[in-house]
Amino acid sequence: MNSTEAPASFAHLLAQRPFVLFWLARLFGTLANQMLMVAVAWQMYDITGSAWDLGLVGLFQFVPQLAMTLPAGHLVDRLHRGRVFAACMAAQTLVALLLLAAIPGGFATRGLLLGISIVFGISRAFQMPAQQALIPQLVPPLLLVRAIALSTSGIQAAIICGPALGGVLYTVGVITVYGTGAALLALAFALTLAVRYEHRPSNSANTLRSVFAGVSFVWSHKILLGAMSLDLFAVLLGGATALLPIFARDILHTGPVGLGLLRAAPAVGALTMSLALARWPLENRVGFRMLACVAAFGVCMIVFGLSSNFTLSLLALAISGAVDNVSVVIRLTLMQLETPDEMRGRVAAVNTIFIGASNQLGEFESGATAALFGPVGSVVLGGIGTLLVAAGWIRLFPALATRDRMK
Repeated sequence: MNSTEAPASFAHLLAQRPFVLFWLARLFGTLANQMLMVAVAWQMYDITGSAWDLGLVGLFQFVPQLAMTLPAGHLVDRLHRGRVFAACMAAQTLVALLLLAAIPGGFATRGLLLGISIVFGISRAFQMPAQQALIPQLVPPLLLVRAIALSTSGIQAAIICGPALGGVLYTVGVITVYGTGAALLALAFALTLAVRYEHRPSNSANTLRSVFAGVSFVWSHKILLGAMSLDLFAVLLGGATALLPIFARDILHTGPVGLGLLRAAPAVGALTMSLALARWPLENRVGFRMLACVAAFGVCMIVFGLSSNFTLSLLALAISGAVDNVSVVIRLTLMQLETPDEMRGRVAAVNTIFIGASNQLGEFESGATAALFGPVGSVVLGGIGTLLVAAGWIRLFPALATRDRMK
């Protein structure tokens, strides 16, 4: 580990070679993954013409990822985290090469694409805890907030550009998408192997019971429980992603391009904020800021739900992404600083489950309440619910609400 007395400037962060190499590896890996999933979905629809099969592609990724996340966190604490991440990149490279060979080979079938989706889900179950737990080992503690903010910016950039790049390359040919994805994943694999850090295997991750130690740790540390559950309920209640096609067509009266802009707006806001936080990190009143940003997220959702103006709706979504990013950076930083290094993989696995549950269940909640109250009622009620959660968490988790500094 680097010295805790190292300067905490943004320039010094960029001088941390292991972190920069890993940041690039995550950027290329996420970009490739986003491209490949767009191509797999398009190819599935080309083969079957079935909306049901499109849903199965997502389901076949989510279920194995959810089932494997806790065991993955356990292994991440026992094994070399950089090599675990590299193995995930290698597995996804092989998948991309298999897809590349399947087209001229004539075996690009529905079953193959569903099997590929399972592999992607399992790989992501190991990838997410490994990448979250590794960052604190690559930078001094004083640079951790900047490092997490800059890491978030890379992920958001890949989420914005990956699907668009995949769609453009798909017009050239699906082979082009798979070939480019394989090259980027291989580059991510090579960059990760070049990352050097001091590996210290966990002594507490040597029994089967320790698989669930992350759950017990989060439950007993109320600041972590409050931060993770706050994010879960905010996204669960306040998310509107699943309803964006309805708003685009029936309320805002825009077409597919408008829908694409609406989907990209939160990521653009998050990217802008993450770059700002990397340059000017949060230093005090972090608990209050986190709760205030969750409340602001709820307000943005209410504004979006009530808006019939495309520009206002776009702005509300962009601001929602920006304030949500503040909450994400605070939560991830607290998680890293409050967790001993030997537990970080298992705690990151719990956080991954919270994120997955909030995203997947949030889409179901949006659809269910929209069926009962209409899309506007669903989003507005979700925003109000988010405001109530932010207010309630002040009383339920006072240590989080009054937290001044990250550490």
